[in-house]
Amino acid sequence: MISATPPPAATDGGDQDDDAAPVLRMRAIGKSFPGVRALDGVSLDAYAGRVVALLGENGAGKSTLINVLSGVFGDYDGQVVVDGEPVALHAPADAQRLGIATIHQELNLVPDMSVADNIWLGRERATGGWLDRRDQVRLAGDLLARVGLDLDPRKPVRQFRVAEQQLIEVAKALSIDTRVLIMDEPTSALADAEVRRLFDVIRALTAEGVAVIYISHRLEELEEIADQVTVLRDGRWIGTRPMDDVDRDELIRMMVGRDLHVPPRAGRATTEAADDGTVAAGPRLVVQDLRVPADPLAGRVALRGVGFAVRPGEVVGLAGLMGAGRTETLEAIFGVYPRHEVSGTVQLDGRPLRARSPRQAIERGVALVAEDRKTQSLVLSATVRFNASLAALRAFARAGWLRRTAERRHVQDQVRRLGVKTPGLSTVVGHLSGGNQQKVVLAKWLLTGPRVILLDEPTRGIDVGAKSEIYELVAALAAEDVAVVVASSELPELLRMSDRIVVLCEGRVTAELDAAATTQEEILTAAMARRALVAP
Repeated sequence: MISATPPPAATDGGDQDDDAAPVLRMRAIGKSFPGVRALDGVSLDAYAGRVVALLGENGAGKSTLINVLSGVFGDYDGQVVVDGEPVALHAPADAQRLGIATIHQELNLVPDMSVADNIWLGRERATGGWLDRRDQVRLAGDLLARVGLDLDPRKPVRQFRVAEQQLIEVAKALSIDTRVLIMDEPTSALADAEVRRLFDVIRALTAEGVAVIYISHRLEELEEIADQVTVLRDGRWIGTRPMDDVDRDELIRMMVGRDLHVPPRAGRATTEAADDGTVAAGPRLVVQDLRVPADPLAGRVALRGVGFAVRPGEVVGLAGLMGAGRTETLEAIFGVYPRHEVSGTVQLDGRPLRARSPRQAIERGVALVAEDRKTQSLVLSATVRFNASLAALRAFARAGWLRRTAERRHVQDQVRRLGVKTPGLSTVVGHLSGGNQQKVVLAKWLLTGPRVILLDEPTRGIDVGAKSEIYELVAALAAEDVAVVVASSELPELLRMSDRIVVLCEGRVTAELDAAATTQEEILTAAMARRALVAP
């Protein structure tokens, strides 16, 4: 039974003295926005040397709570206590002075500044009144090494991929004399090997007495790294439990208030002969010897002869470590890169695709759900209706005029189908939770009627409830004979969704595995291989 009262001052965990007081205590925290009560009486404790996981669906209030603790929202109800003393957090500087550092889910880096300048922004190193760039670069390099990054801190941030920028944010947080470290979805763009390195960093910090508040939708991570877990739902505190005393099913029930349906494997791989004895359809998508040169300025890695095929109704996963070429493969198929930079062949239903631009790919029936929905897939200041119909406007046009009634009807149908939680189609999409924003992205592409849909980290940064709904959608698309390619850094997700898994390493295919018969260990072995290990 989950207690309906706030957590006690001390809870069981690790080698911590049972009578130890929390380094941080939040009590009866409330926060309102126009028309919305985002937090209502929420409590949270953090102890030196422990990791407390903060769980909840998108929109549960997690980000609002950490924005209060970070000093972003200075107007709030309730009390924050640090080391037994009440404190006022009216600005981010107040939190930093107290040793509270935050790694937000949305990257907080200046793209055109160097990595070193980003790390020391606002706290520049100076000698004799002069900026000491050499010292900044040296110390930045040391911090980057702590999080497993071997890169030049003098280069601008924009040259690095999202996963690398996530680790740069971790290094930036470590540059502060941190007592409480808040990590909001720090592994959302990381592959398993990078997650292992991050966990090593977290363990080293807790061994030094740092209290860590860790937000993640990956429940398997919490079982490994968290000491206790606090769950929020609809802006309210639901319960706090020792991590080793609660299982995944109970956590999910606490988060969503119901049991989730676990869909079967999404794809239904087409065999060579159908049940009636006829020969099954050929591949929907065939990629052969796909090559793209590296572009360090854009953070693009090279593709060195990637090839695979996807049948109608089949789900093929793309696995690989950071820099393996998963995103580049999808973008090359979709026509993102100039045609003269791409070699090899891509066939759609037996005909050359030759997409010289995303527009041409869309016209041929190919859709791409990009890795970063906020910068690549959505216009955050525009409405749900605008975003959802953007890629399919031609279908609603007649004689140069937009048929708004038809547009609204079709968008509303997709919003209902996907269960987008929004006050209306005129709601600004930037005001929706991450999971609902991703559903709007999916609605946009479903309105184009795709024959092939390319999904790049489709569940990044969304909660287990929304993940389950996306898994069901992929299963439904496969049942409608859509060919699906899914790139994901979450191996359990790939194993759950895919029929086959194509593994990449340094822009090459190193294995092609039956998802029903392989393991995470086998995938990781192939992901770190340099020689092709493609099964017959």
